[in-house]
Amino acid sequence: MSVLADTSDIPESRGAPVERTEAQATLKFAEAALADSKREGLLLAVRARWVALAVTAVTLPIINPTWEVSYYVVMLGLFALNGWAQLKVGKIAGRSSPELVLIFCDLALLTFLSVVPNPWSAVDWPLAMQFRFDSFLYFFIFLATATMAYSWRTVVAIGFGTSALWAVAVTWVYLQPITHAALSERVRAATGSDVRLFEIIDPSAIGFGGRFQQIVVFLLVAMILALAARRSNALLISHAGIERERTNLARYFSPNVVAELSKNDDPLKQVRTQDVAVLFADIVGFTAYSDGRSPTEVIGTLRRFHERMEREVFRHDGTLDKYLGDGLMATFGTPFTGDRDAGNALRCAQAMIGSMDELNLERKHRGEPPIQLSLGLHYGPVVLGDIGLNRLEFAVIGTTVNAASRLESLTREFGCAMVASHDLVQRARAEGKCANADFMHLVEKPACAVRGIEQPVAIWTRA
Repeated sequence: MSVLADTSDIPESRGAPVERTEAQATLKFAEAALADSKREGLLLAVRARWVALAVTAVTLPIINPTWEVSYYVVMLGLFALNGWAQLKVGKIAGRSSPELVLIFCDLALLTFLSVVPNPWSAVDWPLAMQFRFDSFLYFFIFLATATMAYSWRTVVAIGFGTSALWAVAVTWVYLQPITHAALSERVRAATGSDVRLFEIIDPSAIGFGGRFQQIVVFLLVAMILALAARRSNALLISHAGIERERTNLARYFSPNVVAELSKNDDPLKQVRTQDVAVLFADIVGFTAYSDGRSPTEVIGTLRRFHERMEREVFRHDGTLDKYLGDGLMATFGTPFTGDRDAGNALRCAQAMIGSMDELNLERKHRGEPPIQLSLGLHYGPVVLGDIGLNRLEFAVIGTTVNAASRLESLTREFGCAMVASHDLVQRARAEGKCANADFMHLVEKPACAVRGIEQPVAIWTRA
């Protein structure tokens, strides 16, 4: 039995290896989500316990305004302390035997208080009178708070554990020596031949029917709450899967695009052609830079580079299509076109150059050599859609993509940081969303031949 919300509701995948991998990924993600939910629920359950105990501590003297009720108020402090201990244990380990022991201590203590007479009381009543105070109702408080923090299996265990303890307590009272026989005889004489009335008001009667009813009702409630907890876990697992998919989308698309994708059914599966701005970014001479440097330093440089480039892509509503080792490809206008795609690509490229200037300044302070960025941009029609059979990839392909890649390579020839096609610059101007400052650093160049493209391409550069 585990006190952590279990993941038995996740169906086992019996399909292809990729399906099993997806199921395992969802399971791992769900386990983390359930662990977080359990910790939050445990804190909420303990706080609810403390509030319930405080209300009970105030209510008891009102119901029974005698000094002997102080005994039960003190015992409430033990329940509060036990709740604090459960909170500490639950933070250390999600699955722990000590936590189960503490839960059992709650049930055992409440059972003890319900059947053992108050030692501070001067009243000498038959032992069975303890059942007349309806103390069993307080078990429902622990059962209700358990649904906030524990798995449905633990709720079931609390149901059966409480029933077992209560049955033991009833048996213990039944086996005690008979007391107050004279009092029972006087009650019998007062009730006459009404046997049922005598059984109800006899101070020595345990009332097995009532005790049995308590156990049955408690078990039924426990099962219903366990079913609700299991359904809640299943919903949380489903939500975790959705969040995992959303997180994966966020690795490639900007937040606003992720929000748009979440509202549509399978928008990426529609193969179509549309005009898109394509951007390629690369580090010039990175192979030579990597020679003689440790893998840690090389990877660290790449991470800092990609972190900055990725941030600018998303900040300008772009889509990170793929990483290309020391470079990346980004698109603007995927999966949905907008009225400023070319302008966003141009502004993104300018921002990337500025971000690299900042990074190189930091590298200079650390005594590291600068990194030279090269960018290629083009605007035109592309084909979009999923490719692959089991492992699907959202692909953007076409001459426009190839042209943007070739333009990035031309930066070496022109000795500049960025080469943008005239098509992209013209489209950015036509959109009317760019400021004059976005174009002021661009220098128009004569059309040049680009490998893979029949007609010469007019270009603009930026140093």
